[in-house]
Amino acid sequence: MSAPWISITVGGGRRLVVFCVLATTAVWADPVCAVTAEDGYARQANTAPQPEDIGDGYVTPPAQRTLPRSDWLYALDVALLTLALLLAALVVHRWRRRWTAVVLGVASLAYFGFYRQGCVCPIGATQNVAAGLADDSYAVPLAVLAIFLLPLAAALFVGRVFCGGPCPLGAIQDLVLLKPVQLPRVVDRWGGKLRYVYLVVAVFLASAPAAAREFPICRFDPFVGFFRLHGPATMFGLGLALLALGTVVGRPYCRFLCPYGALLGLVSRFAVRPVRITPDEELDCGLCTEACPFGAIEDMRALPAHCLACARCFAHCPRQQYAWSEIELYEIEQLTQQPARRRGSAELAAAEEAAP
Repeated sequence: MSAPWISITVGGGRRLVVFCVLATTAVWADPVCAVTAEDGYARQANTAPQPEDIGDGYVTPPAQRTLPRSDWLYALDVALLTLALLLAALVVHRWRRRWTAVVLGVASLAYFGFYRQGCVCPIGATQNVAAGLADDSYAVPLAVLAIFLLPLAAALFVGRVFCGGPCPLGAIQDLVLLKPVQLPRVVDRWGGKLRYVYLVVAVFLASAPAAAREFPICRFDPFVGFFRLHGPATMFGLGLALLALGTVVGRPYCRFLCPYGALLGLVSRFAVRPVRITPDEELDCGLCTEACPFGAIEDMRALPAHCLACARCFAHCPRQQYAWSEIELYEIEQLTQQPARRRGSAELAAAEEAAP
């Protein structure tokens, strides 16, 4: 991929030429620079210092940046992301099967996560786009721009389908969710606002002048260490803590920390065709609310800004099961009466406790 050459004049008339290579995404995405000079420059050493020269058991740290790739490989990443978004839309709007969402999530985790080492990343690309808008000399490759915009465009038309399968960060959390618990509504409401705070801070730091620019989303990505099989111990610890929490709390990073999720939530509010639990007829039985581990169903309707398109509610919906010919009409009546009886028992118990 081509990158811009920037010529800078420094003191004494010497010109310094800096070759900047932009990473495909923003994971550990500081520009990689090679420096040469024109007049009077003398190389100070023939080789870089080696561990045996430094002594004291020094070990050269592994490189944290991914190497540049060919243009056609970047185009392949964009094409595969587009395909994954289309499949995710089909999962929640046509096929409506939970297992298809799981298969798509595993495939995305394998390619975008472990094979590409988290480097097809709309989440981190938020910082690249912010830096490009604030600094005319900062060039954002077309592949990065496409990867940033594609999930937002999908959210505008069909909801947050990127979260439902193509996102490797969401997929790795979804696979460890074993015994989900329902969090109080106030926790979801106020805890989710942390994403917007994180987004504002990340955009502010990425838009700063080059000398002070920081990319905190990528630097503190909790799962990139697993994707690359190396990284700081503190980041492994944060990732393990989130995955451990994610066994009972559905996708804690997505719901409370993901800055790109904040953008997707804002855009999906205006979705042309948001995710619906039963497009033909609502039963209002409440089984879908009990099945959603993300607090994305309110008054037995999926909230476009919070629904992660995971397809879990379809597997618990009697109307959907009837459409699949898995149950009969009389079974629908039995299933819909059970939640009503449970709610009635709970209300009766509350009334008995409140009685003097």
